[in-house]
Amino acid sequence: MPSLLHFGEDDLLNCRFAVSPLWETQEAVRTLNRPARHGYHAHWLRRMRAAAAGLDLTPLWLLMPQRGYSPDWLGPPPLGPVAGFEEEIAAIRAADPDVAREESARSLADTPGALASARGQALLADPARMVRELTGLLEQAWHTLVEPDWPRLRALLEADVAFHSRRLAEVGLGGLLPEIDRRFGWRSHTLTVEVPGRHERHLAGQGLVLMPNVFSWPDVISGFEPPWQPTLVYPARGIGGLWAEPTDRTPDALVRLLGRGRAAVLTALDEPAGTTALAHRLRLAPSSVSAHLTALRDAGLLVSRRYGHQVLYERTPLGIALASGGG
Repeated sequence: MPSLLHFGEDDLLNCRFAVSPLWETQEAVRTLNRPARHGYHAHWLRRMRAAAAGLDLTPLWLLMPQRGYSPDWLGPPPLGPVAGFEEEIAAIRAADPDVAREESARSLADTPGALASARGQALLADPARMVRELTGLLEQAWHTLVEPDWPRLRALLEADVAFHSRRLAEVGLGGLLPEIDRRFGWRSHTLTVEVPGRHERHLAGQGLVLMPNVFSWPDVISGFEPPWQPTLVYPARGIGGLWAEPTDRTPDALVRLLGRGRAAVLTALDEPAGTTALAHRLRLAPSSVSAHLTALRDAGLLVSRRYGHQVLYERTPLGIALASGGG
């Protein structure tokens, strides 16, 4: 049976997108322990094998059942559209130990043998220590597994948000949700989500957080009990090419027309991206990329829009034609 989220008129006004480095960290940890997720991340997994081996992630994995409840205290919805990791981890560090124990016990019960295991019982025996231990472990996982690639990941996530924000303006929420993922359905102000288990909730004016995620593929994650704002986590667009190393595929005709640097920048903008992400992808100085972006925008090949603290660039129809046709 699908989960059901019932929207009132106020809920339609309180839907938002968010990007969460904490959630990317959570799902990266989960991905290491789930072979079904490895397909798109083989390059990342090879790079991270040695570093991940130095982390004892078992306490986190115990609270990440294959099917069932994951504790909300360990991964609350992001506080804002572009919250930083330090801001998000501070909220976990401040979790109420009694609430953490109750939710963790419920989560452990959804993994066969976890609740009765020595590690599971040790977590529940001292919930204040559990909060400290798991907060520290998540911080280690962030610094080891995700932070080195965060500019690349954030660029992809923000491009997803930029794309779907435009589609929201064009087709409305009811049209957008089924486009985001085939498991989302919309009828009569009710969102159906095809995920294991049944959950029904009236949003009561809280609206919905829509959060793209790189490491969650192919899963859709739904839930959060009150008082948390209801949230849907879905696989971000474009992850198929996320870990591809940059190659010189810039057409020669485009190089002759624009110069190598500007042609490379135009070709790289398959999705909206910012200066830092493009510089990282192309291995160019940010100042050089910024100059190329300005020149391409002034020539009518790009447009720019602000998202949070970043300016994202994307190709105009003329830019698309040049990049795909090689000039």
